[in-house]
Amino acid sequence: MQTAAKKETKKAVVLLSGGLDSATCLAIAKSQGFDCYCLSLDYHQRHIAELNAANRVATAYGAISHKTPQLDLSLFGGSALTDNTIDVPHAPTLGIPVTYVPARNTIMLSLALAWAEVLQSQDIFIGVNALDYSGYPDCRGEYVQAFQNMANLATKSAVEGKTITIHAPLIDLTKSQIIQLGTSLGVDYGLTVSCYEADAEGRACGECDSCRLRRAGFEGAGVADPTVYKST
Repeated sequence: MQTAAKKETKKAVVLLSGGLDSATCLAIAKSQGFDCYCLSLDYHQRHIAELNAANRVATAYGAISHKTPQLDLSLFGGSALTDNTIDVPHAPTLGIPVTYVPARNTIMLSLALAWAEVLQSQDIFIGVNALDYSGYPDCRGEYVQAFQNMANLATKSAVEGKTITIHAPLIDLTKSQIIQLGTSLGVDYGLTVSCYEADAEGRACGECDSCRLRRAGFEGAGVADPTVYKST
């Protein structure tokens, strides 16, 4: 009697910040049949709440593994998220805001690429968005494509024919569209933290750029906002 052939599983490395975009990205990867290996980064950001949220999300969505390497970007500073002497703005600003962390997505994608090679995975998911976002240069579609091109020049697996795909499924969606999609996939946004100045309990300030985009997204999607704010 012949036994059924074992179905080969697909592995994906999913960047997971703990915010609503990366949680939605993880849900999309799961819905596409990937076994998900989640990667967060402790870069000595302003608060630990988003990493606690990433742990909750990874657990809730059955990540095979969740790793959080440490890399102290506060040594360089240059961002309100890594330098406590730079205030997080509470009003919209012109140009690229001071909450931009230099090279953060490049660093995280590079770590994901290294892990993907070890896992023999050809797929990396990142929840960047180029519509309702803060204007960060490493959230654009051309950046994602450029990194994918580099990845397929720089890795043993790609040179041997197993090319890497960087998936950015949210790149052309508005925040409300992301929330609607995530809701259809059963994402519990109450697990996530987006605020740049969340307190130890994960309560949001309600005033930073990330909070404004998140709140407007829920309003536009017609979905109840589960965010807990410090003022409530």
